[in-house]
Amino acid sequence: MKKSWWKEGIVYQIYPRSYKDTSGNGIGDIYGIIEKLDYIKSLGVDIIWLCPVYESPNDDNGYDISNYRAISEDFGGSDAFDKLLEGMHDRGLKLVMDLVLNHSSDEHEWFKESRKSKDNPYRDYYFWKPAKNDKEPNNWVSFFSGSAWLKDDITEEYFLHLFTKKQPDLNWENPKVREEIHDIVEFWCKKGVDGFRMDVISLISKQLDFPDTEDPKDYGRAIKNYYANGPRIHEYLNELNKKVLSKYDIMTVGEGPGIDLSNGLDYVHEDRDELNMIFHFDHMFIDNGAGGKYDPIDVPLPKFKKVFNDWDEKLKGKGWGSIFLGNHDFSRMVSRFGNDNAEHHSNSAKLLAMLLLTMRGTTYIYQGDEIGMTNVAYPTIDYYNDVETLGSWNEAIKRGENMAEFIKLVHKQSRDNARTPMQWNNKINSGFSEGKPWLNVNQNYDNINVERQQEDPSSILNFYRKMIAIRKANNVLVYGDYLCLNEADENLFVYKRWGNSDSYIVLLNFSNETQTTEHVDADIKASHLVISNYNNNHSFNNLRPWEAQLRHYLI
Repeated sequence: MKKSWWKEGIVYQIYPRSYKDTSGNGIGDIYGIIEKLDYIKSLGVDIIWLCPVYESPNDDNGYDISNYRAISEDFGGSDAFDKLLEGMHDRGLKLVMDLVLNHSSDEHEWFKESRKSKDNPYRDYYFWKPAKNDKEPNNWVSFFSGSAWLKDDITEEYFLHLFTKKQPDLNWENPKVREEIHDIVEFWCKKGVDGFRMDVISLISKQLDFPDTEDPKDYGRAIKNYYANGPRIHEYLNELNKKVLSKYDIMTVGEGPGIDLSNGLDYVHEDRDELNMIFHFDHMFIDNGAGGKYDPIDVPLPKFKKVFNDWDEKLKGKGWGSIFLGNHDFSRMVSRFGNDNAEHHSNSAKLLAMLLLTMRGTTYIYQGDEIGMTNVAYPTIDYYNDVETLGSWNEAIKRGENMAEFIKLVHKQSRDNARTPMQWNNKINSGFSEGKPWLNVNQNYDNINVERQQEDPSSILNFYRKMIAIRKANNVLVYGDYLCLNEADENLFVYKRWGNSDSYIVLLNFSNETQTTEHVDADIKASHLVISNYNNNHSFNNLRPWEAQLRHYLI
């Protein structure tokens, strides 16, 4: 297997709006990130993925870009960005920018021109269609609820927006659009950035006949069969790689809604020259029913394990995976995959850390997960900011749902769970801002914060540091083979990682009860403990609730 820095690196994702505010306006900024670079470095990570900081009207918190070459003054402007990049490189940290190439803001100059007339030179930068039977061109539903088409009064035609109505989709069929995008990517490469996370990149190629979906309410099927993996997707990515990406020593990771085992390797195969990695969502959408995330279903552990097993097998020796359990678009991972009740919060957060840092693939850690930040439960919908949450709320009202019950789903599923301000200390606003935060701080910051965990050797934070150091010191945990040892077990996730001379076994108890491991693998008996999330009384035969053990033995 080819070795590279981005395979061995560990990524720390920052949502700038919620990280650290230095101006007192309640919005996190780039100077706040600069202030925390030594802290980030102390984790042992190598790469920072920075969510969008470009000029934007912030209809979707920066994922609606109005100028791809300018840094928003809300975040500190270009001077702050240049200082951040310099400060990171001085510390040996690499910067991955978040690039949104499927759509722009409707306040981008391209779209302002495009909407003026049907014969404007920029008209074909976007998808415009006439009405069909006095209605929208097709029945596609936006990711954020409602029709994916909006009628514009100037020309009486509809434009496509798979996300908010202020995020019109770019028309990659137009070679001029692709040239513009290539120039933008080149601009940031020349600036010295070290890679790109490409937002919803699987959606950039459209089915140009724009067929109706069979059932707009079956959201997952619509994404996979109609929105994603269009006919020219690999042509476009190969062209971008050939003309720009391949000229620089950078990493690329594409966000891939609609990508699954049947086509995932096509994006990342080392012989195809497209992307280095993708984020698939087989485990992140795993509890979504036919109606999406606000139609949740129960997920048994074997189904969760199968995602990791199948993807490792698919990519083995041919491509490379991304290992993550949370980001800015999902609930907090300890609340979702662990147990955030006081009794099990710390151990389950550490267990998930061990999972992240012992899998084959590049590890991604989302800000706040390193201290076990949890979901928030705001009392009313008025506290929420996320466009997806608010859209789902309004659709639920139209359906006549019981909104007292629906707010419980919001508590569980809202993207704002991951966007509450970073909890630095137990002072006002958790040390995030001296002003009123743009989004209310989770009220458990008195107990869950960086300052409290910094000097506690048994804290979640210091467990992350230890696990990161172990992974970086043992390449077998990066490149070694992987095998799940108990696919059918309802409570335990046990797997091996091995190389030429030594082997690791990972034992994870995903339950609130003690579980026996006697039936799993004889090699456990020959192993010695490297690290556990419990401080004492370790046994390889019995794992206590949410116990995690990393064990080593020579082959």
